[in-house]
Parts: sequence; C-alpha cells; structure tokens
Amino acid sequence: MTRTPKRPLTIALAAILLLLAGGCNVVYKQNIQQGNVLDREDIERLEVGMSKRQVQVLLGSPAVTSPFHADRWDYINSFARRGGDAERRTLTIVFENDEVVDFEGSYLTNAMMAGTEIENLDIIDPNTNQPVLPPTDDDSVIPTPEDPDGGS
Repeated sequence: MTRTPKRPLTIALAAILLLLAGGCNVVYKQNIQQGNVLDREDIERLEVGMSKRQVQVLLGSPAVTSPFHADRWDYINSFARRGGDAERRTLTIVFENDEVVDFEGSYLTNAMMAGTEIENLDIIDPNTNQPVLPPTDDDSVIPTPEDPDGGS
C-alpha cells in the first residue's frame, strides 16, 4: 500500500482558506441614503401660513403621513457612509386648517449629512474607481488621468 503525502494537501488547503478569508475585506461598501433629501434653500423657504399643497410642491411628499395625525407630516432622511452608522435627520411640519403653524426637527440644524452638502461627500464611481466631481457653475476645465492639466 502506498500512502499519499498529507503535507502538500494540508498546505494547499491552508493557502486556499487564507485567500478566501483575505477577500472578505475587499467587499465594496457604498454610501446608503434613504428617505427625503431636502435642500437647505427649500427648507429656508418654508414658512408658517403655507398651505399643504404649497409645502408638497416645495418639499415633495412626506415620508410619513398618519391617518391618526392628518395635521402632521414627517420628512425623514438617513445617510450611512460606507457601511458606517446611519445619521438621521427629521423635519416635522404641523398644520392647522390646512396651513403650516409650526415646523421643527434636526433637518433645520444639521445640514452636514445629506442633500444640501452632497457636493462634499466622497462619492466614488464604481466603474472608474475615481471620485465623482460635483457640477460647477463656471466653464473651468477638469483634470483627468490622461490630461492632468485639464487642457489648459
């Protein structure tokens, strides 16, 4: 009877397991944004006395409307950066006789999460693995890997 050497087989299995386990940290995690994304300018235009229709045109449909609280709309947004903990913003609008009488929430004080400050997020294009640049108002050139000076 001939015995098969176990050492090369053990080494090969260990190498395969190490390669498979090492790949677990390579998984791409993207930013996750959910809910209503409201711009600072739109929130600043919100005023006491506006009708429900005016609010809906300005901010869009609320994330939560309750049949038990028809005079209250809740706009909710959460943003998790690359698998991190989600940061949450809320805006609650209270109506009386179909007009805004009060509004409050963290959307009014925390503008650094989503929507308004989207241009500051580190968004990576999964196809090119390059940062996605925000649109600019001027006609300046944008550098690329092929043309670092941007044509200037």
